[in-house]
Amino acid sequence: MIASVKPTLQATAASLLLKGPQSIRPLTTRTRAPKKEGDISSVFVSLSGAAPTQLADRFADIKRQLISGHEDAIWASWQRLLKRLIVENIEIAQQGPAVIPQIDFSNLSNPSQDFLQEVKKRGVAVVRGVVPESEARGYKTVVEEYIKTNPGTKAFPSTNPAVFELYWSPSQIRARAHLNLISTQRFLMKLWHSDDEEALISTSQPLAYADRVRIRQPGDSGFALGPHIDGGSLERWEPEGYGLGGVYDKIWQGEWENYDPWEATSRVPAVSDLYDGAGACSMFRMFQGWLSMSSTGPKEGTLMVNPLLQLSTAYLLLRPFFAPIKQLDSSTSGESMTEYLRADNWTLKTGDDITSELQGANPGHAQELSQVLHPHLDLSRTMVHIPQIKAGDYVVWHCDTIHAVDKIHEGKSDSSVMYIPVCPITETNVEYLERQRDAFLSGFPGPDFPGGKGESEHIGRPTLDFLSKHAQREGMQAMGLERLSTMEREDMVGGSMVVEKANEVLAF
Repeated sequence: MIASVKPTLQATAASLLLKGPQSIRPLTTRTRAPKKEGDISSVFVSLSGAAPTQLADRFADIKRQLISGHEDAIWASWQRLLKRLIVENIEIAQQGPAVIPQIDFSNLSNPSQDFLQEVKKRGVAVVRGVVPESEARGYKTVVEEYIKTNPGTKAFPSTNPAVFELYWSPSQIRARAHLNLISTQRFLMKLWHSDDEEALISTSQPLAYADRVRIRQPGDSGFALGPHIDGGSLERWEPEGYGLGGVYDKIWQGEWENYDPWEATSRVPAVSDLYDGAGACSMFRMFQGWLSMSSTGPKEGTLMVNPLLQLSTAYLLLRPFFAPIKQLDSSTSGESMTEYLRADNWTLKTGDDITSELQGANPGHAQELSQVLHPHLDLSRTMVHIPQIKAGDYVVWHCDTIHAVDKIHEGKSDSSVMYIPVCPITETNVEYLERQRDAFLSGFPGPDFPGGKGESEHIGRPTLDFLSKHAQREGMQAMGLERLSTMEREDMVGGSMVVEKANEVLAF
């Protein structure tokens, strides 16, 4: 344990402000300039209007290297995967929202084994009543007042906006520091495990990641995010991306059944933002998530997921290595579609036949999926809505889960959430937290997000005093404004080590 004296909160904040919002200490990863201004559309090719990128030939080389020596095993694994998808896709389509595991916040201390197993399989969960309903509804009222007071707030779409470039509103500050939310995040992190006890990761306490607000009005069709996965796109195949930790090695070896989406050690060194895209996430988020500020049901501008984590990941990664023998045309009947999808209609491309194509992946953007590019996932039927949600419910999904939002909000009231993910302590995450702390103190967007002046001139923007009045110790720690606790019984040796390193980075 480091024998150091913690400076006062005021002194720490004052020194950070003197350094300026973009001050960055030397990092073990990469330093970067502030990102240009923008909005959430910058993250997605389908929203930004940009043309898909023709990938360089080096990606064909990467693909060859990934499966070299495992071609027969890859072919056999593809056959098994397609057979399994047929069965699982039918079950998902039949169950719909009922397939999503749910639990009350009051039961987190004693969850059922069925719940835990279903979360591991589905990659998504609803935690009911994390924040009292009236309090969560109050968050929305305050956000709306904050926007009204600051009409220059950036948002997307530009007309009838749904997603606001807000990171530091009073409601977001209070929600991230809410003890119930922090307790829930701690529970969720424990669903992960590490094979290496010396891995530099701790799930003892979550770190805050400041993301946006969504207030989507009835009838909106502008914020129509199709199926996608965040956390990079090309990086999943690249040796300098997720390959650094060997995250998907079992899939490349033709053993997708042995791929464990919940093993954290391999994720620690992985890089998910090689191209510094606007909104590309450089922090390891075990779960993405949002806290609801309204009551919302299916087709009411809400979240949709493909709740088949292991299989969908394996399919996404293997799809670029296979091509149909008989193509599908627009006049194809249902019977012909069945023939098109048959395993024996798909051939493994090897050697010089391998192309650079990685379906739906573009540098600096999220991974996008579609019925055309990823036909065996049957996304038109297997993207299911989350169940009816109340204000104060917390919805989370694994960082590799395919998700989308309703194309049209068919409800009668707004669909409003604050995006709040679940982030463990790692060296990379703490380095980001330090920069994000600077951004909070000055009112700028966090380092991952489109730059500009953000909320630095917003009236009513919370200050450090506001946070200290509304956050207890755990909330201050999550924001990097209080020394992280070194637990007497960390799960692993590496956990204690990374907490000590974190306190050094944060100057405590």
